[in-house]
Amino acid sequence: MIKHKTYSKEFKLDAMALVRERNYGISETAGNLKVSVQALGRPDNIN
Repeated sequence: MIKHKTYSKEFKLDAMALVRERNYGISETAGNLKVSVQALGRPDNIN
């Protein structure tokens, strides 16, 4: 079974702050952080 890495709510919120404040794309931010777009979650539904 594959174990998926989980990221904290704080990590996701900080990543989305980069998207909003620096006008980065979600995929660009994910690439820079070396995580998948899915790992960041939907911007409006960060748990």
